[in-house]
Amino acid sequence: MSRTTRRTLIGAATLIPASAVRSTAANSTPSIGLIGAGNRGSYLARLALKAGGARLTAVSDLYEEKLGAFKQKIAPEAVAHKDFQALLASGVDAVIIATPVFLHAGHLEAAVAAGKHIYIEKPAAASVADCKKMLRIVDSAPRHLNLSFGFQRRYGQLYLKAKQAQDSGAIGKVRWAQVQFVKTGGERPGPPGTRPASLDEKVQNWYSWQDLSGDLIVENNIHLIDVMNWFMGSRPEKALGAGGRTRTGYGDVRDQAHVTYTYPGNVRGLLVGTTLAAPGYRNVFEQFHGPLGTLETSENYWKVMRGLKVEQEERATQDPALDSVAAFIRRVAGNTPENTGVRGIESTLTAIMGRLSMDRGREVTWDETLASA
Repeated sequence: MSRTTRRTLIGAATLIPASAVRSTAANSTPSIGLIGAGNRGSYLARLALKAGGARLTAVSDLYEEKLGAFKQKIAPEAVAHKDFQALLASGVDAVIIATPVFLHAGHLEAAVAAGKHIYIEKPAAASVADCKKMLRIVDSAPRHLNLSFGFQRRYGQLYLKAKQAQDSGAIGKVRWAQVQFVKTGGERPGPPGTRPASLDEKVQNWYSWQDLSGDLIVENNIHLIDVMNWFMGSRPEKALGAGGRTRTGYGDVRDQAHVTYTYPGNVRGLLVGTTLAAPGYRNVFEQFHGPLGTLETSENYWKVMRGLKVEQEERATQDPALDSVAAFIRRVAGNTPENTGVRGIESTLTAIMGRLSMDRGREVTWDETLASA
């Protein structure tokens, strides 16, 4: 979306006063603070250390045991805070936000107000209302700040090569796409029907509830939706989907989704996502079909096919998440800002549009999605 279109859709941005924003100067070795020391946050912290070029100086989490484990296993020198606002006030140059989805909007708003460079995990939010709020936040963020969502495929070496091949005309104009995220998913603990009420309960069980996580399509399948939007060159105009729960038990998150997105020019992209695969099974890929061939991407490889013959193929040597975190650190250290907030939120809204179609049992348009909150 253009800046003008974005303002038209969500209303004039609520600008953050310049006096509320502290300058963050370029630093050859910027300091980073981690907000959320769970599994994903700890993994991203390890990647930041592996990438080099930055110091991990602070960590924040609600739980003492997570803070203790983080300091013991990852960064003993990091100063621990139970209050993320204390971390933001500690003088770090940048933050990695890896908190439950339903907390993203508030954490993003506070980090922008504090003048920090931000790497925030996907998805943007679980609701249209929070997405609109976050659009206003990223739109008003100072232009010297880096603001990136954790759509790591955008920075993966193989994905960048595949996109370059597409742009060079390797398969011609995309006429149809299919993306698939089939994997194992375990049952979640908890008595059926018992919704979390307190903040502690929500933080401990956010992954099991649609209003806290966004549902399977928003929290997990969104990686492939983001790639589809990227390679299609736009966001879709409408979605028609079906999905549900085969398993019974705790929570209301779907374990299967099947959504057809319609892009400009009547080009369709099919998403298939499920956690019902047998233990140990995983098959994740994106396919783009044109008149000259097929382009297939994944975290493990990319290839171009002419018919059934593989013409070009390359295997991955590292997790694209490392590429993504390393690129973020380079931009902060080199004072080369990039704000990808709009496209990250747009991909989140694309996933929510698919969820709304499943909820309502009919086709849902982009405009209807935006008007739903």
